[in-house]
Amino acid sequence: MNEPLLTYTLADARPEDLPAIVDIYNTTIAGRMVTADLEPVTPAQRQAWYDEHSPEFRPLWVLKDGQGAVVAWLSYQSFHPRAAYNGTAEISIYLSPALRGQGLGGRLLQRAIDACPGLGIHSLVGLVFGHNEPSLRLFEKHGFDVWGRLPRVAVLDGVERDLVYVGRKISAA
Repeated sequence: MNEPLLTYTLADARPEDLPAIVDIYNTTIAGRMVTADLEPVTPAQRQAWYDEHSPEFRPLWVLKDGQGAVVAWLSYQSFHPRAAYNGTAEISIYLSPALRGQGLGGRLLQRAIDACPGLGIHSLVGLVFGHNEPSLRLFEKHGFDVWGRLPRVAVLDGVERDLVYVGRKISAA
């Protein structure tokens, strides 16, 4: 898969992209809005996660700029290991700090939604902290509803935070 997205290229991640994927992920940790990791991770720590992805079943896409640098990524992850859940995937989108708030996340999310039928995905879920209003608005704008809320299940710097499950049923192509 190589598709243009404005002046960027969206492609399946390659092993050499993992350090940049991790770097982008690590930029979100200190803000305590996006991830439950409390300390930066390394590519070695994320290798098993990377290996769980495949272009045919659970893609991991990278968005590259004109110079070939990874500036954002999107992953589909299995929601649950049991076979009856194979049609449901968790979606994650991470952008470089300079690209946040410019609508790129929404374009990536729409591409992910559009690709679901070809991947055998009938339901997408997102796990979002309840205080992450920008992400909650993004998912709502793209037809996701709140499917559940786990109150005060995460503790970030001594503050209990809710985890919101958002979901969307996907129509067959």
